[in-house]
Amino acid sequence: MTKAGPEAARRPDADEFQMGRVATIAGGHAVHDTFTAFLAPVLPRLVERLSISRAAAGLLWAFLQLPSLLQPFIAHLADRTTLRWIVVLAPSVTATAMSLFGWAPGYAVLVLLLLVAGVSAAAFHATAPVAVGYLSGSKLGRGMGFWMVGGELGRTLGPLVIVSALAVMSERSMAFLALAGMATSVVLHIRLRDVPLRTRGDEEQIPWRRAVRAMRGMMAILAALIALRAMMMMSATIFLPLFLTEEGSSIWLAGAALSIVEAAGIGGALAGGWASDRIGRRAVLVFGHIAAPTALLLFLVSDGALRIALLPAIGFTLLAIPPVFMALVQERFPETRALANGLYLSMNFAIRSVAAIGYGAVGDTLGLPTAMLIAALATFAGLPLIWVLFRRSG
Repeated sequence: MTKAGPEAARRPDADEFQMGRVATIAGGHAVHDTFTAFLAPVLPRLVERLSISRAAAGLLWAFLQLPSLLQPFIAHLADRTTLRWIVVLAPSVTATAMSLFGWAPGYAVLVLLLLVAGVSAAAFHATAPVAVGYLSGSKLGRGMGFWMVGGELGRTLGPLVIVSALAVMSERSMAFLALAGMATSVVLHIRLRDVPLRTRGDEEQIPWRRAVRAMRGMMAILAALIALRAMMMMSATIFLPLFLTEEGSSIWLAGAALSIVEAAGIGGALAGGWASDRIGRRAVLVFGHIAAPTALLLFLVSDGALRIALLPAIGFTLLAIPPVFMALVQERFPETRALANGLYLSMNFAIRSVAAIGYGAVGDTLGLPTAMLIAALATFAGLPLIWVLFRRSG
C-alpha cells in the first residue's frame, strides 16, 4: 500500500503535484531573476561614475554569466546532499550582491560583486529546477513550465523595478532593495522547511564519472538540438530590435516587439510543460520545431500589422520547448537529477553564447534577414534529431 501524508510528499518518486510549493519556488525564481536583470539598466550610470570603457562595461556581463559554467560541479555536490539550503539562500545572496553596485568604489569591487551574484545564480539555477521536479511528481512538464514562467517574469520586471527605483533614490540607496531577496529566502525557508528535497534515495551514491558517461548520448543529441535552435533564439530575442530598426521601425516599436515576444513566451512555457505531460514530450517538441520557424518565416516576409500579429506566435512556440527539455533531462536521470540539470544548463549557456557571436557574424556578412532565414531553416533541421532522441530514450 502507498504511504500517505507528509512522508509521501517527501519521497522523490511521489506522484502528487505539490502546487503550493512549486509556485513558491517559481515565485522565488521570479524575485531572484529580477535582481540579475538589474545590470543592463544601471550600466550607463556605472560607466559614467567609474569612467570605464564600453569594452570594460561589456565584460561586466561576462563576469555575471561566467559562473554558469560551474553548474555541473555545484549540481554534483547537490546530488550528495539536500537542495533546500541552496534554494533558500540564493535569492538573498544574489539580491544583496546586485543591490550594492552603488557602494562599489571601483571596477574591481564591482567585478567581485558580479562574481558573487553569478556563483549564487549558478547554484540556484542548477538546483532549484530539481527541487521543482522533486515536488512535481509525475507532472514534471508542468513543474518546469512554472519554473520557466518565474524566470521570464523576473527578466521582464527587473529593468522596470530598477529604473523606477533609481528615479526616486540614489545608487547607494539601492541596497534597500536587497530586503526583497531576504524576505523571499524567509518565505522559501518556511514553505520548504519540512521537505528534504533530495534528488535520490539513500542508495549508494553514483560516481560522477559513471553518471556523466551515462548521460553522454542524450546530452549530445540535446546539444545538437540546442545548437540548431540557438540562432532562432537570437533572432527572436537579442537581435529582434536591431532587425526591426534596420527595417525602418522606431526604437519604441522595436522594444515593444521584444516585450510582446517575452510576454507570449511566458504563456508558451507554461502551456508547453503542461501539454507535454498530457500528450507527450515528443508531440510538443515536434510542434515547436515546426510552428516556431514557420511563424518566423511568415514574420520575415510580412510587414505592418501582420508582422506584429505574428510576434506572439513566435514567442509562444519558441518558449514552449525549454521546459520540455528540462523535464526530459530530469526524467531520464532521476538518480542524479541535479548533475544532469547542471550539465544541460551549462551546455545551453555555452552554445547560446557562441550562437550570439555566430548570428552577429552572419548578420554582418549576409544581412539580418538572411540570418533570420538561416535560423528558421536550422530549427526545421532539428526534427530528425527528435526521433533519434526518443529512440535512444526508449
